[in-house]
Amino acid sequence: QEGDPRLSSFGLMKNSRDGKSYSTNLAYTPPEFLRTGRVIAESVIYSYGTVLLDLLSGKHIPPSHALDLIRGKNILLLMDSSLEGQYANEDASKLVDLASKCLQFEARDRPNIKYLLSSVGPLQKQKEVASHVLMGITKTASVLPTILSPLGKACAGMDLTAVHDILLKTGYKDDEGAENEQVQEMLNTKKFGDIAFRDKDFKTAIDYYSKLVGMMSVPSATVFARRSFSYLMNGQSELALRDAMQAQVCMPEWPTAFYLQALALSKLGMETDAQDMLNDG
Repeated sequence: QEGDPRLSSFGLMKNSRDGKSYSTNLAYTPPEFLRTGRVIAESVIYSYGTVLLDLLSGKHIPPSHALDLIRGKNILLLMDSSLEGQYANEDASKLVDLASKCLQFEARDRPNIKYLLSSVGPLQKQKEVASHVLMGITKTASVLPTILSPLGKACAGMDLTAVHDILLKTGYKDDEGAENEQVQEMLNTKKFGDIAFRDKDFKTAIDYYSKLVGMMSVPSATVFARRSFSYLMNGQSELALRDAMQAQVCMPEWPTAFYLQALALSKLGMETDAQDMLNDG
């Protein structure tokens, strides 16, 4: 009634008849469900972590990438830019740390409910900060930055032809991981993928790049970037976003990864998030 936002239905659980498994309406699928098809009590903690991370960042970050993004990430860069720095750095650090604990892959490594309450309780006084975060998610897009690289401008203008040309000219940013393997099959796979990408045969490029990803001992940001664009041109925007985020995990400060995320987000109709990602790039 007063316009205060609420979250619900991300952790309402019931015991099943066998007393060993649970049914629940989870916000995000926990790893144990993917492995076994069941959720457990600790799955609620995982869902809480994903929701908390979304609120802190003002973006949806798939849980599978969340811990990689948190490790070594400057807290100020992770926090929602709509907050404009109006929060205590100590509180931000505590909440990001809490989210990372909740998102541990193994259920036994996640905190219990009592720990959550003891951690969040002292921060309850920061209610106005939480409200600001929630409002930031729906805040209208800010003005584009005046300094954008040619790739950033192409992504902002949805000029896919220009994006393709720039990616071709840029070449590989991480050749050491790709070239030093000295495995002929891998080098040929990369070559055929690049030829398909150059010729705009994006379905074939996806096939070769997917095979290459499985062969490389060191993940390649450029391969993920090229496959991301190929997915985009193949009408698979969600997969394009996933690969662009993978490219960022490989090279956290690579603007191309941010710009491709912005492009995928625009295709998904998430214009505010796309604008934020352009600014980050």
